[in-house]
Amino acid sequence: MEGKKKYITAEELKKHNKPGDLWISIQGKVYNVSDWAKEHPGGEIPLLNLAGQDVTDAFIAYHPGTAWKYLDKFFTGYYLHDFQVSDVSKDYRRLVTEFSKMGMFETKGHVAFCSLASVAVMFAIVLYGVLRCDSVWAHLGAAMVLGMLWIQSTYVGHDSGHYQVMSSRGYNRLAQIITGNCLTGISIAWWKWTHNAHHIACNSLDYDPDLQHIPFFAVSSRFFNSLTSCFYGRKLNFDPLARFLISYQHLTFYPVMCVARVNLYLQTLLLLFSNRKVPDRAFNIMGILVFWTWFPLLLSYLPNWPERFMFVLTSFAVTSIQHIQFCLNHFSANVYVGPPNGNDWFEKQTSGTLDIACSPWMDWFFGGLQFQLEHHLFPRLPRCQLRKVSPVVKDLCKKHNLPYRSLSFWDANVSTIKTLRTAAMQARDVSNTASKNLLWEAVNTHG
Repeated sequence: MEGKKKYITAEELKKHNKPGDLWISIQGKVYNVSDWAKEHPGGEIPLLNLAGQDVTDAFIAYHPGTAWKYLDKFFTGYYLHDFQVSDVSKDYRRLVTEFSKMGMFETKGHVAFCSLASVAVMFAIVLYGVLRCDSVWAHLGAAMVLGMLWIQSTYVGHDSGHYQVMSSRGYNRLAQIITGNCLTGISIAWWKWTHNAHHIACNSLDYDPDLQHIPFFAVSSRFFNSLTSCFYGRKLNFDPLARFLISYQHLTFYPVMCVARVNLYLQTLLLLFSNRKVPDRAFNIMGILVFWTWFPLLLSYLPNWPERFMFVLTSFAVTSIQHIQFCLNHFSANVYVGPPNGNDWFEKQTSGTLDIACSPWMDWFFGGLQFQLEHHLFPRLPRCQLRKVSPVVKDLCKKHNLPYRSLSFWDANVSTIKTLRTAAMQARDVSNTASKNLLWEAVNTHG
């Protein structure tokens, strides 16, 4: 029977790595997903990023056991001739199997219920503070509570995007729209589009959209070569404006984070009203309309424009804590250029992530994402399980001599600012080949 199998080499598999000709290998069996890629629930981009190679580890990470039965219809009849599994992948797959047998992927606790209940209570407090109180301090407090509401609501949306937090898939989708679109004004469709790409291509400068913030931020001097974003399909131009802004990014980081939500609102609208295929587009637009109805209406009940400005800025500033956290998890970690490689998927996750150490009673505040590496390795694992598996992940990293970085919130901020400052000083270097203008030379040559 072995002699009758048809084989192709890894080099032959690599040739099938583009839209319309997209093959992948899972545990040595080769599948043709060319016609199905656009129907993939996780989007086409993860498949394109890993096209033409073995994707077993990524498949195991993001799919439950029930997904295996759908693979047969894509089987080409070919097997990968030189298929080999690294020692770290063997250990990783063993862990996934053990966690599955222990029921850890299905044991979600009461996190979703408690989070949704807290969001409902906070929303009631916000309404009372704005509608029933005349004090400016009450309005300021309501704005701070709204910021915390957005943080917790985002965590629920994030959880529901990775695994089912409700009793059915329909209710899960409803939870996504309510916690994302309706309450925060940020589309769950946009989040899935960018977040899936981020997980697959963690910290790739040209494939991970979560690192592509030109002209405001650059975590590496390699952005100064005007890299082409394979996610957005455009060049990230390092022009004089980008050079100027990046040169002071270590000083502007926190102020920009305070208004970062404006960019998220813009990105949501650009996606929903683009020609790109968007799952549940009408559902997402309706959710956004709900947000842009209640939020401006709430602001209209404040007595004057200065208080409205204060309310918006305060709520944004509180929510910036979450935006900062997302940056801390990756900005100071290792980066690379090029597409992700399925053969070193585990290694790329350990290299591109940074955990934030905190006490268990602070888990609610960080939404489980302080265990960033654990989340990247086991994205379907409910957040209540991440602290439990952390020691196991740490031991596995130690066994295979892979980085496991865990810093306090303060130290993670220091590390991130150092990374931004290093790139800023490199951007100021007048010997850099990027284009310059008179304003730039005047400010940086003559002070």
